[in-house]
Amino acid sequence: MSACDKTGSRCTGLICRFLLLLALGLFEFFESGAAETPRELASTTSATNAVVLPFEIRRGHVMVPARVNGSNSLSLLLDTGYGMTMLHPDHVEAFELKRTGRITIVGIAGEEPAGVFEGPTFDFSGTPWKPRRVAALSSENQSRSRRRDGILGSSFFRRFVVEIDSVNKTIALHAPDVYKYSGRGESLPITFKGSTPIVEASVRLPNGDEVKEQFEIDTGCDSALCIGKHFVEAHQLVAKDGAQSGGRRGVGGSTRVREGHLPRLALGKIVVDKPAASFFLEGSPVDAPLAGHIGWDLLRNFKVIFDYSRKQMVLEPKR
Repeated sequence: MSACDKTGSRCTGLICRFLLLLALGLFEFFESGAAETPRELASTTSATNAVVLPFEIRRGHVMVPARVNGSNSLSLLLDTGYGMTMLHPDHVEAFELKRTGRITIVGIAGEEPAGVFEGPTFDFSGTPWKPRRVAALSSENQSRSRRRDGILGSSFFRRFVVEIDSVNKTIALHAPDVYKYSGRGESLPITFKGSTPIVEASVRLPNGDEVKEQFEIDTGCDSALCIGKHFVEAHQLVAKDGAQSGGRRGVGGSTRVREGHLPRLALGKIVVDKPAASFFLEGSPVDAPLAGHIGWDLLRNFKVIFDYSRKQMVLEPKR
């Protein structure tokens, strides 16, 4: 579960297994939102009671506007790779949120602790949502400039069916109990490792072989594909005399990668020829047996619908 923020070859993301370190009692890692009693969604798509929000792309990331506890509009990273919704420490302090525990975030090059706080109320164009908990990384305070106010993680995707339209730069939030997909897109079953969605894909290797592998879906990564070191080595995807390697930075430090392409990736009936890939030379965006993760640079070519309640992801090619 990672959130990649690449500038050139630099990637600041959180790859995101969350290991609970319970400072105060048991902490429910999966935030289902069952404790919420939200009012009916503001209706802009009457058949599904959807609220539609504009989003902007910032450094390859999908940023969604929202108000928190009556604040001015904040800009939040939309990230399927995060097990929790996050807020910048400055906001945690300003909103006077009560600390309830801590977790450890495991990244591409190490670990970082994060405080856990009672959930504030988010407002999406009049539609409220209150997660059970939010977290804050202390390292966010150390950055020279704030790149985001927070992150919408797995509990957000469990609360809504999230439809991302990259052509119109809008996100529709549907009520899961009344939502029904009726388009002609490719519906892909998803499973979960922890809180991160996983799909199966067919990969064509440089030697022409086809293998079926599992990939995390990570909307917070601005790359197309990030391939783990174990998979790179097993299939000899990087030649020793290949192109110069770059670096990626994330939780715990940085790691070396080499940029390149896979011959082909197939997601159901959808085929992507020569997708760009970051081949990890050390560390990994995922643990074996997963091959890697699929990021926003590939997903942006489709309308993407995440329906966690029905364990499916739908891809509609752009028209």
